[in-house]
Amino acid sequence: MPSRLIRLSLRFVLPLALVIGLIAYAVVPLIDNLTLRWFVRDLDARSQSLAIALQEPLFEYVPQKAEKRINQLFDRALRDERLYAIAFCDPSGAAIYKTNTYPASLGCRTEQPRDGRKESLVSFPQGPLHVSESQLDTDGQVLGKLILVHDMSFIERRSADTRKYVIGLFSLLAIVISMITVFVAHLSWRDWIASVKGILRGEIGMQNRQQTTPPEIRPLESDLRALLHEFSVERRERDDSTHLWTPEKLRDLLHDELAGDEVLVVSNREPYLHARTRNGIEVQRPASGLVTAVEPVMRACSGTWIAHGSGSADRETVDRDDRVPVPPANPSYTLRRVWLTKEEEKGYYYGFANEGLWPLCHIAHVRPVFRSSDWEQYVAVNQRFADAVVAEARTDDPVVLVQDYHFALLPRMVKEQLPKATIITFWHIPWPNPESFGICPWREEILEGLLGSTILGFHTPFHCKNFLETVDRNLETRIEYESSTVSYGGKLTQVEHYPISIAWPEQPVNNDVIAECRKTVRDEHGLPSNHLLAVGVDRLDYTKGIVERFQAIERMLELHPDLVGKFTMIQIAAPTRSSLDEYQNFETRVRTMVQRINNRFSNGNYQPIILKAEHHDSEQVTRYYRASEVCMVTSLHDGMNLVAKEFIAARDDDRGVLVLSQFTGAARELHEALVVNPYHIEQSAEALYRAVTMPEAEQCERMRSMRSLVKDFNIYRWAGRMLLDAARVRQRERIMSKIRSHSRKSLRRVV
Repeated sequence: MPSRLIRLSLRFVLPLALVIGLIAYAVVPLIDNLTLRWFVRDLDARSQSLAIALQEPLFEYVPQKAEKRINQLFDRALRDERLYAIAFCDPSGAAIYKTNTYPASLGCRTEQPRDGRKESLVSFPQGPLHVSESQLDTDGQVLGKLILVHDMSFIERRSADTRKYVIGLFSLLAIVISMITVFVAHLSWRDWIASVKGILRGEIGMQNRQQTTPPEIRPLESDLRALLHEFSVERRERDDSTHLWTPEKLRDLLHDELAGDEVLVVSNREPYLHARTRNGIEVQRPASGLVTAVEPVMRACSGTWIAHGSGSADRETVDRDDRVPVPPANPSYTLRRVWLTKEEEKGYYYGFANEGLWPLCHIAHVRPVFRSSDWEQYVAVNQRFADAVVAEARTDDPVVLVQDYHFALLPRMVKEQLPKATIITFWHIPWPNPESFGICPWREEILEGLLGSTILGFHTPFHCKNFLETVDRNLETRIEYESSTVSYGGKLTQVEHYPISIAWPEQPVNNDVIAECRKTVRDEHGLPSNHLLAVGVDRLDYTKGIVERFQAIERMLELHPDLVGKFTMIQIAAPTRSSLDEYQNFETRVRTMVQRINNRFSNGNYQPIILKAEHHDSEQVTRYYRASEVCMVTSLHDGMNLVAKEFIAARDDDRGVLVLSQFTGAARELHEALVVNPYHIEQSAEALYRAVTMPEAEQCERMRSMRSLVKDFNIYRWAGRMLLDAARVRQRERIMSKIRSHSRKSLRRVV
């Protein structure tokens, strides 16, 4: 403890001593110079006075050539200890009378200096001397000049004494100021520590509001309380971290905490669609991060998934209630399909959801478009899905998982028909700041719809903060920021962040499988076995940073031409929302850029970018993950981006490098990735070069760390956290319901 106090004190004392020392170093020469100038002026005045006193006798003695009297006069004048020597020179410049101490080398100083002024200070081996000259003339006739020489050694002694006094004064000042500073700093630090401890004790234990917060800590008080809340949430996330969340554990949670309550999932995109092909009806998995995340949860929980039936053969595969058991090979839950007309799909999905809300929530510099007709279709479709939820519910208090921005109104619609339902809404995309969200003409209706949720989840705390500020800006509500709850219309909504993830593969593969993937993928594209591969897996969407990714590749090949012919980027880009002009223009831009870059760097069969703008199932995508040295995720704005986690899960060999955009939710978790700003093309290019040239040891260290995190914080933990929170809320509501019921019975007995 004493050593720590000493180190803390030295932090204040050393800089202060250094500053005072520098000031002293600058001041001492200045004082020496001022002292010297003051003494020179004093000697000039003394010399002038003495010369005036000697003039009258010299006017008498010099014409008489009374050498004896002149020497006696000079000797009497030398009794002044400061006067060193005297000489009298005739007009011809000869020193005819002088004292014994007069320096012979000084002479009569007849030479004229260049600047016209003679220096009064002259340096000699015995020390500096002050020399002054006075011309004697009478009746216009020059008699000669009197030269007075003063000893300057006493000035040097006084200057040395002055330096000692100045240095001593500054040293004393340094000691006094340091002691005062350290004393005040220790008092302030002790008060700060005491205040922070008080806040910590008040937050962790029972809230103690009796003590007022000191003024100096008040600017940090709210931040400290917010950090405490964040810490408690993080601690809750990491509890039971030694046990891996699995489908079995999730099922046990449903049985133990929710007593087997039914689970209903609502999303626009269905987990399986039936498409009519040349080979008949085939089952396909759509390219969707939402499906990737939620589908394993439904396998574990059973229940019913309600979604839009968009496959060309979907109607042919359902029963009379529009249901179909899935997955086809091993059914574990029910898919209930809702049908939409082309007009409804155009207005609700392509219009309001994807021309309005999607660009509104993503900072990708695309202007959102809002139409009243689209809004009307959005309301109607949300109501239809809400009716489907009510129809599928077997009880009056189901657990309903509402997925994404397509159903912002649905939570309140369901709540109105099933007041006891526990509604968990998860917003898979970013939530904008209040100013950006204010663009939406129906912002209040959307917020009211979402506040029908029991629990409202986002990927990151930042998105939660944006949502709470948006609610505060637009609705009359009571918001508790410390507990992250919103009270509106007599109902409480808990707003939390639940970073979504993926299902960890059940069985790891050996290195032979990965080596086979590397070989087959390269053979399919006519590439040598040592060819460097990077992979990108995205929907063909303007928020995914595909253009910026290709620009980074082009820049890397410019900066490192030795990689031309040795590196290829395989971009898997599933077409999406192709009926919208913005997406059509974006696809054209992407294809044009690929063609331009390939024309610039291609050589024979070599192409630096291979664009595969077609649907790939999960097994095909995994092959590319395992075959590549690098996976690039350069989203301009993304809620989470599960491609990054899928790549990590596929690398059982602990190899490969992830280049990850800082604007994804995943970047807040995967710190061992090479995090880049996709708008900074040079930075992305250098990160890509670093990735393809990274030593295997570093790859292994980074990948193992990320694999451990993704394995522990998998999709089952994500769902488990939400369901645990839902269970707590349901338990609290049931207890409150019993209390109210008991109170009413007691009141009736009294009456």
